[in-house]
Amino acid sequence: MNFIKKIGLTFQTLVILLVIILLNVLGAYVFKRIDFTEENRYSLTSATKHGLSELDDLMYVKIYLDGELPADFEKLKTETKEILDEMVTFSNGNLVYEFIDLSAQEDKKKLNDIYNQLLEKGLEYTDLNTNTVGEQSNKIVWTGALVSYKEREAPINILKNQMGANPELVINNSIQQLEYSFASVFHSLQYAKKDFIGIIEGHGELENMEIADLVSALDKQYDVKRVKIGGDLEALRLYKTIIVAGPDSTFSKADKFIIDQFIMRGGRALWLLDQVYVNTDTLEATSSTMGISRSFNLDDMLFTYGVRLNGNLILDLKALPVPMVTGQVAGKPKQEFLPWYYSPLLVSDNSSHFLVKNIEAIKTNFVSNLDTISVSGVKKTILLKSSKYSKIQTTLARISYNILRVPASPNQFTSSNLPIGVLLEGSFQSVFKNRVVPKNEYGQQYKVRDTSFYTKQIVLADADIIRNEVSPDGKKFAKLGYDKYTNHVYGNKDFILNCINYLCGDDDLIYARAKTFKIRLLNAKMIHNNSLPIKIIALIAPLLLILTIGSVVLFIRKRTYAH
Repeated sequence: MNFIKKIGLTFQTLVILLVIILLNVLGAYVFKRIDFTEENRYSLTSATKHGLSELDDLMYVKIYLDGELPADFEKLKTETKEILDEMVTFSNGNLVYEFIDLSAQEDKKKLNDIYNQLLEKGLEYTDLNTNTVGEQSNKIVWTGALVSYKEREAPINILKNQMGANPELVINNSIQQLEYSFASVFHSLQYAKKDFIGIIEGHGELENMEIADLVSALDKQYDVKRVKIGGDLEALRLYKTIIVAGPDSTFSKADKFIIDQFIMRGGRALWLLDQVYVNTDTLEATSSTMGISRSFNLDDMLFTYGVRLNGNLILDLKALPVPMVTGQVAGKPKQEFLPWYYSPLLVSDNSSHFLVKNIEAIKTNFVSNLDTISVSGVKKTILLKSSKYSKIQTTLARISYNILRVPASPNQFTSSNLPIGVLLEGSFQSVFKNRVVPKNEYGQQYKVRDTSFYTKQIVLADADIIRNEVSPDGKKFAKLGYDKYTNHVYGNKDFILNCINYLCGDDDLIYARAKTFKIRLLNAKMIHNNSLPIKIIALIAPLLLILTIGSVVLFIRKRTYAH
């Protein structure tokens, strides 16, 4: 009887071994991973997988996040490695990466040269203050990567800083954008430029240097050109998307007609319009100025498409902080940062459209509100809006820094969620339908297309969203969204890039940016109040679990071989 049991046990063992061997053999030929996380945090989007599978040359990634790291940065490194490991499996062996520890370089001069080279290439670092055995020290942690592909190179900054967010949230937000951070750069290096983007000029639009940072980013993915319409019907023929950024004068009937017909043929448009003129030079020099409403001869056209821009200004308690002298201390001016109500900070929420989801706050300046108009066949989605503590100032409007001398009460800001940016999608009607249209050079009237193909437009009631700071000598420009007072970079650039990608039809990768991970933080207060019981449980529970499992196994074994 015992002999038969031994034979049966041996047979079962052999079967288990054969199954294990078979699974390993199949695993070498059949690849399949199962993501058990609720939010599919370890699953790549289809667009990312497709792009990786089409790599036809070696793509090499150098990540400068290594060495002795604080716990939060170590977590970011681990998550970065895991997402890259996942990407490698879909790249047919064409994606290779390595982590580089710059702290291993002992030659200070060489290390300084490396730092300067990385800064020039667009990487960023974090300067950490550490306290070890009562001694303060600084540690530089690089949180970026360089990607090389076919003699082209591009930087990736992995850490996504957010003003006012605690370190755990910053790390979590950086982790949830890892796929987008890498996949978007891979995409820009991998594919040749395809679509033309036209930046309209000739009506006092923003100058080259004022949008230089955005153009440098778009140049990696598109052919970007400034285009002066000048009444030429074919001026926009090659373009997929046009940008109308901050004009200060009216559009001629001919230029207006050409833009309208461009949209009727399926062209896409990003409008950034300042409906109120504010002379900021006068404001800085005298601490006060006037806000004057203006028109660009576009109101009827935008109204026909489904939106109306209002000639007013929004004041918001959630606003960009600016330094103000609020008094004197010991004979010296006392300076404080106060919210400048005319520069609302626009923050998306979890229910927002994927174009703004997970985007850092967007800074604005002298922004108006807009209304959406009911138009058949056009879907309207509000992308940007003020906070729940805002109000409207009509024009003519007197603008003065003195408004900050009196503390504001939320009771004075009773308007909430005022629309500032809207996405329009659908089939639009031409504003020139049943109207007299301009004539061509031969005196013949142009043929009008009354209804558009399906297309998209985005209208933003503030041109400063796309404007970067320019140095006084006009030779250097700051990052789009950079604020000189707080030394913080807001989410303007990411938002505008999302808008352009979506208008051009390259929206697949934006879904990777919109992925959200639940941050499951420990209850710090509860841990502090119950530290001793928690330590005891953490020490004893694993031992009890092992003893229980061992006892169960021993009991089963005794019953099996009792006879």
